Amino acid sequence: MAIDGLQEVRIDCPYCGEAIDTVLDLSAGGQEYIEDCAVCCRPMRIRYALDHDGRLAACHADRDDD
Repeated sequence: MAIDGLQEVRIDCPYCGEAIDTVLDLSAGGQEYIEDCAVCCRPMRIRYALDHDGRLAACHADRDDD
């Protein structure tokens, strides 16, 4: 659900495999940033893209050391 440009999504940590919730700011367009896993504390690279209507089209979490 998106509220004021923010959308909560569930992603799987690429290190420990745990599902975690994070909040994306869709008002800023597609982005890439580093966020630590709330379970194992390792840095994940989170990337997301929007469609032409400004809705979330894709979201991926990758290892920061790849």
